[in-house]
Amino acid sequence: MGQEQQKKQEKLVLVTYLFMLLSIFTIIPVVITYWLAVKASYFPDTEVWLNSHAFWIARNLLIFLCIAVFSALWFIPLAFFMWDQYIWVTACTIAGVVFALIAWLYLVNTWLKGIMRFFKRKPVY
Repeated sequence: MGQEQQKKQEKLVLVTYLFMLLSIFTIIPVVITYWLAVKASYFPDTEVWLNSHAFWIARNLLIFLCIAVFSALWFIPLAFFMWDQYIWVTACTIAGVVFALIAWLYLVNTWLKGIMRFFKRKPVY
């Protein structure tokens, strides 16, 4: 593989990590990040450590989305009852906040682990 092709792939994975960090705040960077990660994994003759980073990002974004959707389901009772009218509505809201916090911390943890391994030029698993 040419040196310029490898640099191009490294930049693409680095931009993907940047969008992964931005996906903490909104859903649009999640879609962009997933698309960039899949695009980075389809290059022919990709080095193993770059390919592992692309798959790492795509896999962890899907896990993050699953946890975030699960946490959003806990907020559904708020649409049908007034706040604090029933104790189980408050309990569901607290569970939703806890799961949302878990999803956010999961994404931050995987981003930190991945970006540290990226700068060391090692594969992440």
